[in-house]
Amino acid sequence: MERQIRYQREADLAWAHSFPQNPGCERLLSCIQCGTCSATCPLALYMDLTPRQVIALVREGFREDVLRSKTIWLCASCYACAVECPQNISITDVMYRLKREAIASGIYPKRFPIPVLAREFYEMVRRRGRNSEFWVVFWMAMRTNPLVLLSMARTGWELWRTGRMSLRLRGIQRRGDLQYLPAASKEVD
Repeated sequence: MERQIRYQREADLAWAHSFPQNPGCERLLSCIQCGTCSATCPLALYMDLTPRQVIALVREGFREDVLRSKTIWLCASCYACAVECPQNISITDVMYRLKREAIASGIYPKRFPIPVLAREFYEMVRRRGRNSEFWVVFWMAMRTNPLVLLSMARTGWELWRTGRMSLRLRGIQRRGDLQYLPAASKEVD
């Protein structure tokens, strides 16, 4: 991510004020910027923004900077940050919320497979009521890097040959009865 000077006039203050109202994000404003989340995160070394920086940018309203960062996609949901946070902020829930918003807004690193995987998984479950691993991975690869399918071909062949992977698209009966999808998933549409 290219670093450049940001000015408060570029911030989306309405977004910054409304963000803590999201479930799991209520304690965001109590962050004291101690850096414990970044210090305990096993993946912080690989992130373009540390979790502490993400929290600071969200609080200040720099929405696009946060949603375009790879950090929210690299969060492994290990909850180490949340466990160690002296303010009991559920940083993992903040990251989940940012991922959902990035997908809904179409703001994420292009050709980055994780948001595409999330969208494909959601769409498959919405349409069929269940996931088909082969087809989710296939469509993710086709939309991000089709050449990766070549590296997966041998493993895929062995899984299919031994009956451990099916190419059939299966659904569930009475898909219309699915009432369990959380309201937050509607934001992805």
